Amino acid sequence: MTTVLPQAPRVAAVILAAGLSSRMEGGFKPLMPLGGATVLERAAVLLHQCGAEHALVVAGNRACEVNAEAQRLGLACVENPDFLEGMFSSVRAGLAALPGGFDAVLVLPVDIPLVRPATVRLLLASWRGQAVAYPTFAGERGHPPLLAARTVPSVLAWDGNRGLRGALEAVEMLEPALETPCADANILFDLDTPEDYREAALRAARLSRPGTAEALALLALHGVPERGLAHARAVARVAVALADALNARRVLSGALPPLDTELIESAALLHDIAKGRPGHEALGGRILDAAGFPEAARIVEAHRDLSLPEEAPLTGREVVYLADKLARGAQLVEVSRRFQEKLDRFGADPEAFRAISGRRDRALSMLARVEREAGWPVAEILRRAGLPAPVGGGA
Repeated sequence: MTTVLPQAPRVAAVILAAGLSSRMEGGFKPLMPLGGATVLERAAVLLHQCGAEHALVVAGNRACEVNAEAQRLGLACVENPDFLEGMFSSVRAGLAALPGGFDAVLVLPVDIPLVRPATVRLLLASWRGQAVAYPTFAGERGHPPLLAARTVPSVLAWDGNRGLRGALEAVEMLEPALETPCADANILFDLDTPEDYREAALRAARLSRPGTAEALALLALHGVPERGLAHARAVARVAVALADALNARRVLSGALPPLDTELIESAALLHDIAKGRPGHEALGGRILDAAGFPEAARIVEAHRDLSLPEEAPLTGREVVYLADKLARGAQLVEVSRRFQEKLDRFGADPEAFRAISGRRDRALSMLARVEREAGWPVAEILRRAGLPAPVGGGA
């Protein structure tokens, strides 16, 4: 049964933090630092940012310490004396302790620490009263699941077989679950071992930047056709080649920090995410801002036309901008040819001629700047990266 909710749902949340952290080799996951906060604090901030009106922590192992941290964060805390029986006992303890009056409940294990707020907001915005809803990435269900309030009694009455998953599968036998695709690989990332912790620190530092797989997922979510994907991949390959060439010189000189090649690749993949819609550059930037990727958004919104003062250093914006000018569809072409084709089509109109000529001159100026700072012509940069030479005006 689904319903059209008259307003935003009232949402509570249960944070499961009762486990032993037995594989963490002495670390206690809820209280470990991660990106400037404890792991439990990251969960609390996430749920607050997503509009959860009441968040409750379930403690078990080292309950006094967890309770103290929950109090510091302004969270309610309930102790599960049966935590050694497994996580489902904590699910029950948390759900049973929630006050009434909520439409739905998010259930978040504390060791899923890097879900983005945009992901949970998308899940809540897509929910229409289904018994259970999940965010998905690359077709796989992740955390946190969203349980309708009417589902909670069924979970509390469940016999415990296969834990929460078994309880929700039983619910799904009666009513299909909602799956909400998202561009957040972290819904599948959990924190169990020291190796996971080291990986989590790297991911936390890059949380505002999409990885390559997340960029491709976002393109799929927005229905970018194969032709657009081919162009996106071509621009990304060129952008990475340019960034690598510039970075090689920067490493030698030590005058400037290296460019963020991963961010450049992802932004290049996403630069035309809104292609075909009015103001697609600005709209693309807004889409990425809403998805939680502001750094890529600033690159995407500037990719059509820009200039750079000579004293300002090259950044990912300029690299993606130039890479886009070197690709027509999936084919690499010289910048001058790209603009000559536009002049051949629209140049009879004086206003269009001036606009296209101005964009061409700025693009050629950027080309010269990149070649000068990289120390190689663009054709040689691409050749060294294993890419074909751009098609020129005489082709």
